[in-house]
Amino acid sequence: MIPGLLIAAPSSGSGKTSLTLGLMAALRRSGATVAPFKVGPDYIDPGHHAAVCGRPSNNLDSWFCSREQVRATFATGCEGADIAIVEGVMGLFDGVSGADEEGSSAQIAKWLGLPVLLVVDARSQARSFAAVVKGFIEFDSQLNVAGVIANRVGSERHAQMLREAVESTPGLPPLLGCLPRQEDIALPERHLGLVTAEDLSGDHGEKLADWVQKHLDLDQMQKLASSSVDLKPPVSRPAGEKTLRIGIARDRAFCFYYPENLRLLEQAGAELVPFSPLIDAGLPENLAGLYLGGGYPELHAEALEKNESLRRQIAEQAAGGLPIYAECGGFMYLCAAIDSQQMCGVFPAQAKMLSRRRALGYRQVELFADTLLGPAGTQARGHEFHYSDVEMPESVERCYRLSRRGGIELGVEGYRIHNVLGSYVHLHFGSNPQVAENMVKFFSSNK
Repeated sequence: MIPGLLIAAPSSGSGKTSLTLGLMAALRRSGATVAPFKVGPDYIDPGHHAAVCGRPSNNLDSWFCSREQVRATFATGCEGADIAIVEGVMGLFDGVSGADEEGSSAQIAKWLGLPVLLVVDARSQARSFAAVVKGFIEFDSQLNVAGVIANRVGSERHAQMLREAVESTPGLPPLLGCLPRQEDIALPERHLGLVTAEDLSGDHGEKLADWVQKHLDLDQMQKLASSSVDLKPPVSRPAGEKTLRIGIARDRAFCFYYPENLRLLEQAGAELVPFSPLIDAGLPENLAGLYLGGGYPELHAEALEKNESLRRQIAEQAAGGLPIYAECGGFMYLCAAIDSQQMCGVFPAQAKMLSRRRALGYRQVELFADTLLGPAGTQARGHEFHYSDVEMPESVERCYRLSRRGGIELGVEGYRIHNVLGSYVHLHFGSNPQVAENMVKFFSSNK
């Protein structure tokens, strides 16, 4: 049992990520070991959490996973930490439906017994700030909103008016501080959101820590962090019991992996061996298969094309039967090209970048063929978000039946050639932990 807080907001763009990173950095600066988490399916924010905290940031998603699985992931991620900091998603009550709390930060906070810190964009507000906070407090009486933080405050006079508004309104939690507008600490963005931690240079973490320490009451924040419910992490496979080596692409082009996926693969007996498609001339030795995650291959397409020896080796290994599982960016890398840049050519199709988003949303996947993820009928949940498109020839086998919440069918996907399975969907193995077991068994049987 360790103390924890969930950082939420009335809407996206209120400053959750900046506050979360600043709080994590300030706590770590003080000597605390921080366990970071992110509500929802996002990869980029957890990457920044991990860079600041020095340990993986796990996703907590109540659409992907059951209450029990979310609690187990939280318990595992908290091991060895002094405090847990969870960054929410969108607005506090926003999830997959307008009618209930499924997939929301509020649901995760209640599942884990965590108090909420509400960060509100205070631009162009004074007394109305208190009305916004009061509405969020009263919307769900089962939720513990323990404190509020004003962001983008314009002046000391503005801050004083905000304090007066909160203090004069009965039933509101304490105002823990007023964060001034400071544009130089904003994280840069690109087409899929913020830049990744791998591509970010400079001392953003230190600047955010200074910003938080100067303007917020950290001692009071930590006092508000209640002890989490008593959560017991699942029993893991004994250390050293590894049955096979799986190569995993890890560099600036391929950095989107759910930590829970990797943990479940290791628990099933896999040794994950990192390699870089950007710079490594060849694959690591004695691999039973490859896992190519997502990322930004389109931003590094020239460097990926220049590494011809690795591209050729992957194509040859695929043709020879090596099992490969590829998601989104990894799937694009296995195509013939990304726009005009040559890639591995395992799939006879070109990935074309578009000016507008091609797909965004949660996905339910059901296999209608036996694959490396499991037998026909296996189901798992994931997320799809990309600005590219691939027109795959009909001759290439499809193995997935896709749908979204409510059972709305989206067609077929999950492309297979030899023992290679590629898809735009990022699966979360926590939605069906048997998938990781199935992968390891399949890879082992093809050694």
